[in-house]
Amino acid sequence: MEQEYRRTQTTVSSINYHFVFCTRYRRKVLINQVEERFKQFIAEMCQENNWLIVAMEVMPDHCHLFLNCLPTDSPSDIMARVKGVTSRRLRQEFKHLSHLPSLWTRSFFVSTAGNVSSDTIKRFVEAQKKRG
Repeated sequence: MEQEYRRTQTTVSSINYHFVFCTRYRRKVLINQVEERFKQFIAEMCQENNWLIVAMEVMPDHCHLFLNCLPTDSPSDIMARVKGVTSRRLRQEFKHLSHLPSLWTRSFFVSTAGNVSSDTIKRFVEAQKKRG
C-alpha cells in the first residue's frame, strides 16, 4: 500500500487510527438498514472533517474504523463526534432505537499504525465480516 500523506499549509502527516467501539450492552442493532445508514453517516462525517476512511467494517454489536486524520484531530475528539452524531441521527431515524438512552458505550479502543503496518490493520478490519 502506498503511504498516504496529508498536507495542510504547514504540516505533512501520516496519522492512521484504528478505532473499535461497541454498542451499549453489546446489543446487535447495527444490521440491515441501520448498518447502511450508519455507514452513510460515517462517510458524510469523514468528508466534512477531512478524514479518510482506510477501512471500515460494521459488525452487529461493534465497529472497526480505520481512519487517516490530521494531527489537529485527537482520537478522543474524533470518537466524541462519531458517537455523538451517529447515536443522535440513528435514534431519530429508527424508532426502535429511540428508547435507548445512548447507542454506544463510553469506551473505545484506539491504536496507531506504528507498531503494525497499515496493510496488516486494513486486512484485519476487512476480515472481520468473513470470520463467521
